[in-house]
Amino acid sequence: MGALTGFRVLDLSRILAGPWCSQILADLGAEVIKVEKPQAGDDTRIWGPPWLKDNQGENTSESAYYLSANRNKHSVAIDLASPEGQALIIKIVKTADVVIENYKAGSLKKYGLDYENLSQINPRLVYCSITGFGQYGPRAQQPGYDFIIQGMGGMMSVTGERDDLPGGGPQKAGLAFADLTTGLYAAIAIQAALLSREKTGEGQHIDMALLDTQVASLSVLAMNYLTSGKVPGRFGNAHANIVPYQVFKARNGEFIIACGNDSQFAALCDSIGRAELARDPRFMRNSGRVEHREELTQLLQQHFMQHEAQYWVDIIHAVNVPVGMINNLEQALQEEQVQARDMVVRMPHRLREDYQSIGSPIKLSKTPVEYKKAPPCLGEDTDQVLAEFLTPDELAQLKAQGVIQQSA
Repeated sequence: MGALTGFRVLDLSRILAGPWCSQILADLGAEVIKVEKPQAGDDTRIWGPPWLKDNQGENTSESAYYLSANRNKHSVAIDLASPEGQALIIKIVKTADVVIENYKAGSLKKYGLDYENLSQINPRLVYCSITGFGQYGPRAQQPGYDFIIQGMGGMMSVTGERDDLPGGGPQKAGLAFADLTTGLYAAIAIQAALLSREKTGEGQHIDMALLDTQVASLSVLAMNYLTSGKVPGRFGNAHANIVPYQVFKARNGEFIIACGNDSQFAALCDSIGRAELARDPRFMRNSGRVEHREELTQLLQQHFMQHEAQYWVDIIHAVNVPVGMINNLEQALQEEQVQARDMVVRMPHRLREDYQSIGSPIKLSKTPVEYKKAPPCLGEDTDQVLAEFLTPDELAQLKAQGVIQQSA
C-alpha cells in the first residue's frame, strides 16, 4: 500500500512538467492513467537519440527523455479530438480523483474537458492545469518552454560565469529547471487539494505556471534584490553570500569547498596548513570574506595548486568541512552513497529485461515508493484500463474507428 494508493489520476499532460508531476504521484502509489494521442503519443517519445536498446542491443522507439518521466503509469491511447474520445474521457473522469493537463489556457474547453465542465460531472475532482504563464494575465495564451522561462524568469541572469571573466554571460541550467520544479510544486499542490477535499468534500482547480515557479525559485537571490535594491549578477561557481563557497583548481583537476560558517572556515584553514588565514581580521567573519572575496580566493587558489584534487578533498573531509569532487554522470551514479540509497533501480521493461532507471528520492518508512511498472509503450494498457468502461464490442468498434489504440 503506497501513500496514495486508492487515488486515480487521469494524466492528459505531455513532455515534462506534467509527466514529472504524475510520476511522483505514481511512485507514491496513485493509479495514473496516461492518455496519449493514437499513433504519435507523448511528444517526447520521438525526442531521441538516445533510445532504449532491446535485449539484442538494437534501438527501440522508446526515447530516454520519455523514459525519464513516465514510470509506474498506464498508457491509454485515445483521440481527444473525436467526440467518442471526449465521451470516453468523461467516463473516466467520473471515477477519477485528479486530472492533470498542460494544454494552452482554455483550449480544452472546446472539447468539454475544461475544469468548469468536468467539475459539474465530478464535484470532488482536483484539476491541475500546467502552462507556461498561467490561466490569466497578458501572456496567458502564449506558449512557454523551459528555456524561454529560464530567461524571462531571471534564472539565466544569475547562472553562468561573471561577465568580466572568460566565458562570461547568461547561461541556462543544464536541466529543464522550470519544468522539473513546476512538476514538483504541482505534486505538492495536488496533495494539498486532496487533503482539503477530505475536509470540504469539494475538489478545486490548480493553476500552475512555469514562470511563477521560476520566479519563486529565485528565493534567496530575489530577497537579496528586494532587501538591497541591487540587481544580483552571475558568480559562476561561487556564492553571492558565502565565501569560500566555490570551485577551486588543484594540480590535476577541480573540487568544491562549501564553508557555511566561520568555524568551518577555521577548520578548513587548519586542515590545509593555512591557519593564519582564519586569524586575519579581513577573513575572520563571513561578511569580511565576502567583502575581500578576491584576495582570499587568490590566496587559497595558489595554495591548492600544490597537490592533486583528491588530496585536498581527503584532508578537508577529515575535519567535517563540506568538500567534494566534481563527478560526471557515470561517476555520480557509481558513488557508494548513491548506490546505498537505491537511486539506480532495475525493473523489467516490455522491450528490455535489464532495464535501469533513476530512483525516487522520497524515502517513507511505512509507505515506501514501489517500482511496479516500467514506462509503458504507447497504448500498452488501453484494453486493460478501458475494459472498466466499455464492452468488448465497444472496444473493437472504437479501435476500428481509430479513436483508441492498443499497442501490439
